[in-house]
Amino acid sequence: MNRTRLIAALALSFALTPLAALAHVFPQKQEPGAGTTVEAPAKVTIAFDGPLEPAFSSLTVTDAAGKQVNTAKSTVDAQHPDIATVALPALAAGKYTVHWVAVASDGHRTHGDYPFNVK
Repeated sequence: MNRTRLIAALALSFALTPLAALAHVFPQKQEPGAGTTVEAPAKVTIAFDGPLEPAFSSLTVTDAAGKQVNTAKSTVDAQHPDIATVALPALAAGKYTVHWVAVASDGHRTHGDYPFNVK
């Protein structure tokens, strides 16, 4: 009987654990968008589905040769901690890749990349 109560208590405890504590953050909207062809953008902005840890989250942009083109460091918006931005220099026509690292406020890390093209 005690074993059954212990199992039930553990199951209830797990069921009541907030899902946010197990969360990872992922991009919800990107500007420029993934796979799009655009006029040279002044910046890249990604909105994530949860708040970011600014010290460990980043955006970088590379050209077709893999060379990083942004010289500015990316930032997380203080008023909207789910939005990261990086300023860009004037970009020539070509293919670029955005590389993102997102660390959620609970410490979980995700990363990825996506391409866009400049006319």
